[in-house]
Amino acid sequence: MTGDPARQERLRELNLGLVFREVLAADAPLSRTELAAATGLTRPTITRIVEELLAGRLVTETGTNPDGRAGRPRVGLTLSRTGPAGLGLDIRSDGLAACVVDLAGRVRHLAFAPLTDTDAPAVLERLGRMAAEAVTAAAAEDLTVVTATLAVPGPVDGGIVRTAPALGWRDVPAADLLDAALSGLGLATAVDSEANLAARGELHATGADRALTHFVYVSGGLDIGAGLVMDGRLMRGARGWGGELGHVTVDPEGKPCRCGSRGCLQTYASLPALLGGEVVPAGASPESVILGRADAGRPETLAALDAAASALGVALANVCNLLGVDTVFLGGSFALLDSWLSAGVQAELSQRVLFADWAPVTVRPATIGPDAAAIGAALAVVDRVSADPSAWLAANR
Repeated sequence: MTGDPARQERLRELNLGLVFREVLAADAPLSRTELAAATGLTRPTITRIVEELLAGRLVTETGTNPDGRAGRPRVGLTLSRTGPAGLGLDIRSDGLAACVVDLAGRVRHLAFAPLTDTDAPAVLERLGRMAAEAVTAAAAEDLTVVTATLAVPGPVDGGIVRTAPALGWRDVPAADLLDAALSGLGLATAVDSEANLAARGELHATGADRALTHFVYVSGGLDIGAGLVMDGRLMRGARGWGGELGHVTVDPEGKPCRCGSRGCLQTYASLPALLGGEVVPAGASPESVILGRADAGRPETLAALDAAASALGVALANVCNLLGVDTVFLGGSFALLDSWLSAGVQAELSQRVLFADWAPVTVRPATIGPDAAAIGAALAVVDRVSADPSAWLAANR
């Protein structure tokens, strides 16, 4: 049985994946000796696998790393700066974004364009041009883009954006439009909610902090969404529809919402609510206008920010009481408005969260700010390659 070629090939694939994921998860370069100890594989097996990973541009040698002991310095292995890369496409309040990251999650290309038309085919056509430019820029750095993921401000069901009120979208076949816009680039494509992908980006950015395994990432912008991370894993809910924080009711008799309900958080804390119906001047972002008015002490803007912080705190207190998360990241537009929102949010959480007296909930601005969704979308390449690194190697021999 041990001579069965199919079984031997499957064992090789499993071992290769095991070794690659050890390198992927490590906080520092690993030696071949450390990889053998961590995986239980023999040194000859480790040597063979590492040579495959080096040849396939999945890992690279970092030079010599003294380990404090006498003898030959060890050679460290870490993720390659060339090879596979991921592309993230994002539709946000201040325009469109295209981001390329390598396997280590390092941003290698980031470009923006104005959002001049919310018509779905027009938006995807523009993103398609940005994607082609990003793929070309990546190739110049010896990177091969293999995935493209689109972040949208609304729930996604099988590639269909069921509703994105801020864009006026309903039952939009975003996956099909994305495939058409990217035809010829040869990329694996996917569509997900902006909040989920932003939380994925934040999870990667905070990976070195092992204590941050339970948090809620709140994304403000065209819509308000929440990415929920429990035990270090992104929780999507049934059909991937979890996290629609913007449509949590904070006042049953409140303002009408575009979703058809009343008193949604969206009607108090979204950018349109903070702007109070005022038009954003050409060339300016909604966040810059709000910050400028707040800094100038405009009473209506300060009152709107206070109301937004209070409503956001009420909605998040329900999330914290239900799920027991102890950290809130304010992301997207909220990361830029953090200095005007965090104190009010914290006050509501301190008052309303049952366990706040013993384990206060921490409110902080997102680590990677407004680019979190684009980065999180691009990080799909890490999931794809780590799930089956042998497939990448086979396709690029």
